Amino acid sequence: MKKLAQFLQLALLLYFLLFLIFFFSFDTFGSAFGMDPLTPESMVKVFLTGLILFLVAWGAAIIHQNKMDDRARNLQAEMNELKAKLYDFEHPKTAPVTPVTKVVPPKVQDDSSANLRPRQNFTD
Repeated sequence: MKKLAQFLQLALLLYFLLFLIFFFSFDTFGSAFGMDPLTPESMVKVFLTGLILFLVAWGAAIIHQNKMDDRARNLQAEMNELKAKLYDFEHPKTAPVTPVTKVVPPKVQDDSSANLRPRQNFTD
């Protein structure tokens, strides 16, 4: 479709260039094509043909762009799926581990305090 759009745009350019040259040298070429008097009907036919060529070229370019956008979206979705699979492969899911609660035994007074003598209150 890309090639078709390019060829149509080239054909449109050539069409208008040829008619531009034709109308600049109308005195010489006009009688050769049977267009001695330049009438509005002939000009309308020329420009309508050019408009149709333009619309066809523009439509082909739009269709090509839409196809490319769809392809890019599909490739992006495929890449995201592959990234997700790679992530799942690198980080396998494990069974949820229940948190182990540590049972902290109540604080027992150190035995080292048993080695100290009891405090004595001195009074004078």
